[in-house]
Formats: sequence, C-alpha cells, structure tokens
Amino acid sequence: MRSGELLSRLPPKPDRSPGESDAAESILSIARASRIRFLRAHAAGVYDALTAGRASFLRLDELCRRASVEYPGLVPAAPALEAEARAAQRDKDGLEIDQGLFLAQVLGDPAAGTHLCHAMLLPREDARARLPELERTAEIDLGPVHLRRQGKASVLTMRNPRYLNAEDESTLDATEIAIDLALLDPRTEVCVLRGGAVEHPSHAGRRLFGAGINLTHLYEGKIRYLWYLLRDLGYVNKLYRGLAQTDVHPDEASVEKLWVAAVEGFAIGGHCQVLLTMDCVIAEEDAYLTLPARKEGIVPGAANLRLPRFVGDRIARQAVMAERRIECASFEGRLICDSIVRPGEMDAAIERTIATLTGSGVVSAASNRRAFRVAQEPLDLFRRYMAVYAREQAHCHFSPALIANLESNWNAANRGG
Repeated sequence: MRSGELLSRLPPKPDRSPGESDAAESILSIARASRIRFLRAHAAGVYDALTAGRASFLRLDELCRRASVEYPGLVPAAPALEAEARAAQRDKDGLEIDQGLFLAQVLGDPAAGTHLCHAMLLPREDARARLPELERTAEIDLGPVHLRRQGKASVLTMRNPRYLNAEDESTLDATEIAIDLALLDPRTEVCVLRGGAVEHPSHAGRRLFGAGINLTHLYEGKIRYLWYLLRDLGYVNKLYRGLAQTDVHPDEASVEKLWVAAVEGFAIGGHCQVLLTMDCVIAEEDAYLTLPARKEGIVPGAANLRLPRFVGDRIARQAVMAERRIECASFEGRLICDSIVRPGEMDAAIERTIATLTGSGVVSAASNRRAFRVAQEPLDLFRRYMAVYAREQAHCHFSPALIANLESNWNAANRGG
C-alpha cells in the first residue's frame, strides 16, 4: 500500500489526534526516505525517460506532472495536490516537499539539471502567440503586468495594487509572458521594469516597486511550492540571462536586452532579488531595500548567490539573516543602485537612461552581459545553487516556523486575503 493511501485513511491534519499526527509523520518520513534513496541513484534516468533522452524540453511543473503519472508515488499526483491546495498553509501535510526533493536531485545532476534550466529559459508559447498583438498595438495589458513601447524601450509596469504590488500566483504567468514579449519585440532595444500605483491608505496613488511575496496568500496556503522555482528558474533567470534557443547552450547564445529598474518607495524581498539581475537601477532618494527572509521563514530566491557580489558577504548576511535595511541613497545602497533621483523626477530619469543606453546603439550589450555572466555566474553555478535551493525551500515552505514567523512578525492571522 502506498503512503498516499495510508495517509488518506487518517483525518485531515487539523482534525487529527496526537497519535494520528504521529502516524502521519511516520508515514511521510518513511516514504520520503525511500524516495530519496531512489532519486539519488536514478534521478537522471527518470529525467531522461520523461524527456525522451533530453530530446524534449519540459517546464518543471509539466515535468512533475509527468513524473506523477509515469512514476506513481515518486511525487504527488494531481488529486492530492488539489486537496492540499484547498487547505491553509498550517493545515497542509507538505506533500509538495517531494516535488522539491525530486527537482533537487534533477538539478544536482549536471546533464539533467542543465537541460531543465535550459527548458525554463525558453520563451513560452503563450508569449509567442501574443507577438502579433504587440506588433499591432504597441502595448499589451496582461492584468498584473502592463507592457508598452516607449520609443526604443519596452516598459513593464507591475500591478497588484491591493497588495503593494506583491507577487503571488495571480502575477507569475503574466510577468513571465510580459518579459518574454519585451525580449522578443524587434522594435525595442532596452527594457524598463517599474511598479504601478497602489491602493494601500499609507501609499495610496503612489508608485511602489514591490513588496515581495504576498505574505497573506502565503499564510492562507494560496501559494504552491513550485511557485518559487517557476519564478526563479523562469522569469527572474530570463531577466538575468535572456531567452534561450533550443539548439544551443544558454551560455553561448541568447536573446537579451539591457534591463533598467525604476525603484520608487521600496523593493522588498523578491523585488529586491530582481534588482540583482538588472543592468541599471534608478532609485528615488527615499527608497529602500530589504530581504526579510528570516522573518518570513524562507530562502530569498537567488539573493544568497547574487547579493554578495554587490555589497560583500558580511552585509549580504546581515540583510538576509538580520533584516538589515539598505537605504538606496546610502553608500551600501549605491553599490546596488546606479543613480539616485529626487521624488517626482523618475520619469525624466528613465527617459535620460533610455537615451543614454540607446544613443550609440546596443550592439555589444548582449556580448557584454554574457561576458559578465561567464565570470560571475555561469549557468552551471546557478544550476548547483538551485539544486540546494529546491530542497531547502521545500522544507522551509512547510515548516511550522514559517507559520509562527508570519503570525508573530506580520499579524498574518488577522489579515484577510
């Protein structure tokens, strides 16, 4: 009898007695140990079987779906995931941890992991399908992200006004599609990323770059584990590496443009992570950056890999582990931000930056980006980091400490979604 069948004989997690809770933990831990032993020996073979010997590129969510069908019990199947998705975060059994263990082993294998990273850097088909619309109208409204041409620039505006432009399941696909379109648009040479105006009474009508992950949705169980990996191997890595091509290694050839971030108000958590992929960062003088990962109880994406390159190891550790706030106009802030402008001057600063970057052409931009990357973060280094991240974030996402942190630090229990 499979572990899922045994678990289904127990009451839902919040209704279990202490003895039933212990039984559930035993079922999960024994089955998990068996999966880990299998994956350590066979993860690469499983990946090759699912991708026809790496002839087919699968995004990681589809990879997990196929694994659940072809290798029953290795990762949770759709019905179990759907049942877990209906529960608050504290009431989940953490079945998605097994997706993390599977992906960690795949990413840990040089050949399979590189192929998966490559798959996640390819442009989405739903983005390609909207290219004719962009060509006709010069702008596309994707809901959480608005994309428009502004001269030689593609300007992306992130919009989740109720939640201070926070990221969640409602924003993920739209953001990646918009980034694909911006990079594929033959009429632009640079891209600008900016936050839209928000509704919160403390900031009503003001633009904010973004508040990171939607902590209310996280607490309520509305953000799946795969969200983190789809984000960091998907759109965030596309900001840093551009779009891959199917027939060549991403380190060798890519479709990419220079990226400019316009930071108004703050860039918290995931939005601070995004700045570490940019070619140019403009910030208002009263803006600030934070990575409150410890208070949230999660790993801040690839910030642990990238932030030390900007501010050094000590300050990076203080930012991640001790909530050090970095004022954009400070010495440390200027190690991340290229220029500081007064409030109200951002529009003009963006125009000047676009003109500067495109005035003499950008023919060498992709070449210089690749040269920086091969010295700082070749794809293989990123792959190895993400193998660790996939495993550690899975455990963090379902840790009781995450719930305790959200309740004590963010009053999550009293915030409505």
